[in-house]
Amino acid sequence: MPPIPGSGLAKGLAVTLRTMTKKTVTAQYPDTQPELPPRSRGVIGLFEENCTVCMLCARECPDWCIYIDSHKETSPPAAPGGRERSRNVLDRFAIDFSLCMYCGICIEVCPFDALFWSPEFEYAETDIHELTHERDKLREWMWTVPEPPALDPAAEEPKEIAAARKAADKLAAQRAKEQQEQQRQQPEQQPEEQGEKGGNP
Repeated sequence: MPPIPGSGLAKGLAVTLRTMTKKTVTAQYPDTQPELPPRSRGVIGLFEENCTVCMLCARECPDWCIYIDSHKETSPPAAPGGRERSRNVLDRFAIDFSLCMYCGICIEVCPFDALFWSPEFEYAETDIHELTHERDKLREWMWTVPEPPALDPAAEEPKEIAAARKAADKLAAQRAKEQQEQQRQQPEQQPEEQGEKGGNP
């Protein structure tokens, strides 16, 4: 069926009339803070304890706005005859937010959950150099990172929790078995002790 002539114009006018009858609401920012969605991309926070200086975030960043410096420390062997172990120690972790395009690739590729999105967006500066946040500043943003949403009750249990529960159940069953064996041995020992006491005048 061909469209009725002028139907598009009528639909457009209907939208205009509906909009004209509604009251216009202007958000009075900054007096009224906006209600941000939970997954807002504001600023990136660093959880320094989880960072292993693997450099994945810096290598994958399309803007090259992540700067990482580190050095290696050697620890003595834990047991005699063992070998020394070396580990990377983080010296500097900085993000230049004047270059960052908020793609989130660094957060996605981090294998150790060291980077997180924070919904905070009010960090404008008068000097562009102040937009390079060092690791101390990035650590402060971690306090503004919201808690992760609750898991879906119907979701599959994480493999780590399932493995830990299986190991705990196995250990509990082993301890229960040991306790049962100890309880069986105790009644056998008691009659022998009573016989020895009764035989001695």
